[in-house]
Amino acid sequence: MLVAKGLARVVSQVALFAAFLLIPAGTWDWPRAIQFLSGFAVVHTIATLALAWRAPASLEARLPSTSGKKPPEADRIVALFLATMLGGWFVFIPIDVFRLQLLPQPSLALSMFGGGLWLAGYGVMLASLVQNEFAEPVVKDQADRGQVLIDTGLYAYVRHPMYLGALLFFAGIALWLESIASLLAVPLAFAPLIARIFVEEKALQGTLDGYSGYMERVRFRLIPFVW
Repeated sequence: MLVAKGLARVVSQVALFAAFLLIPAGTWDWPRAIQFLSGFAVVHTIATLALAWRAPASLEARLPSTSGKKPPEADRIVALFLATMLGGWFVFIPIDVFRLQLLPQPSLALSMFGGGLWLAGYGVMLASLVQNEFAEPVVKDQADRGQVLIDTGLYAYVRHPMYLGALLFFAGIALWLESIASLLAVPLAFAPLIARIFVEEKALQGTLDGYSGYMERVRFRLIPFVW
């Protein structure tokens, strides 16, 4: 059942990305997008199966919860803004590539670097999941799951490595799909993420033993040596 739910999530995410990219493009004749969607589908499927085998609790944490617990109102609002901004960002890519062409296309080398960057970003997100089985997509008290503080691995360097991986992932997509304007828009699309980090950390300080001390030990929230 867990595998089936995980694979259903893969299908829904690939379909969502495809809709965001191909419908505004108005064509299937976009090799870079088809290659990204195919590669993402393969990588996401393999990662899901690996999580189901080696870290089932981490996979289950990313699936829709039936616990009945609701995240704080502030988190729901920020999450809605974040989803809206990211959806708009995805739709902007084909509009820029096929119509606006606001900036010159990146070189082949830079675009290929983008392909490696989104893979690296996905790897960081996957590693974050493996290292922290309590990395749920919503902010809520997980005392019923026996949540403990995770301060090893990537979490020893930044407090939110999952979000760092997401930044790399989306920046890489922009370069791979040859839209410099979309790359420059990544910080704007992720602006609600900053608010969510503060909401999440406030909640964790109140529900997770040792989190305040962890914030003092690990100074950087998102980007090592920067913030």
